[in-house]
Amino acid sequence: MTQLISGATSAISQTSLYIPYRDGQLHLRQLLPAQANFSKTPILMLHGAMSNGRVFYSQSGRGLGCFLAKAGFVVYVLDTAGRGLSIPKITRGFTLGQGEVIREQIPLVQQFILDLHQTTCQGLAVTAPSQVHWCAHSWGGVLMASSLARYPELQLSVRSLLTFGSKRTIRVKSFKKWLMVDVFWNRLAPSLAMGQGYLAADKLRVGMDNESRASLTQSIDWVRGEWCDHDDRFDYAKAAADTQWPKAWFIAGQNDTVLGHPEDVADMITECGFKRVKFTLLSKANGFKQDYGHAEMLTHLDAASDHFPLIRDWYLAFDLCVLKD
Repeated sequence: MTQLISGATSAISQTSLYIPYRDGQLHLRQLLPAQANFSKTPILMLHGAMSNGRVFYSQSGRGLGCFLAKAGFVVYVLDTAGRGLSIPKITRGFTLGQGEVIREQIPLVQQFILDLHQTTCQGLAVTAPSQVHWCAHSWGGVLMASSLARYPELQLSVRSLLTFGSKRTIRVKSFKKWLMVDVFWNRLAPSLAMGQGYLAADKLRVGMDNESRASLTQSIDWVRGEWCDHDDRFDYAKAAADTQWPKAWFIAGQNDTVLGHPEDVADMITECGFKRVKFTLLSKANGFKQDYGHAEMLTHLDAASDHFPLIRDWYLAFDLCVLKD
């Protein structure tokens, strides 16, 4: 593991941790408060498709990850293989898909975080956390839910699941959905990826980061209805019925009309069978400052004074429940 210290911003410090993975390294951004308490449950954040970890943080201290670090939480933001600061980048010949994220990368990073806190807490003679809070945007929520459904050991080590605009299928119908999903994602994007070897989403200005051909093809199948692993045919839908899901919070945006439509987000809650779950629609009608869109739930300037404090309080309540018990 190598580290790149990026300095302190607004009472938090940001460090890039690199975890060896296959022929490269996974980048994990560590956001630490001024007085970091490694005995508290840390938070792991995962981005969605055509994206990377920067949707949760910035060097200047903006973003949900930085907000929660300022509130006292130790936060980790993952760049999945090929994206963000993970190396190597997605280029022609990059073969990894979403299956490797589910089966390899998420479990690897989960254990890395627990081991890191165990080592740190041993040196401080305090009890280390045995669980991690999981937080995801968009398709990242599907990947995290899939890992949980597949691995009972992860179910024991995940304390909560919080998602923004996460849906497994897109059932809503509209002209915008037809144009964005049916035309671009299902037809045009695979053709572009076939020619270049990957989808250059950043250059096309349709996303923050590139997408591999494998991930693109696999996500298209899943959105259409199938929830089976493309590599070994593991049935996630069947496993979900027996999964011991952690306490969960699904957040949707009123103006997220395609990529995380509130009805599709609700469908995912039902399909997975979450029992301890709440659903929040970020809309002016519900008392929020904006009718938030898909990315705006995390990036809008009002978010830090609107719903971010509610998320902070939700995480703080877990420790209060322990004290009550």
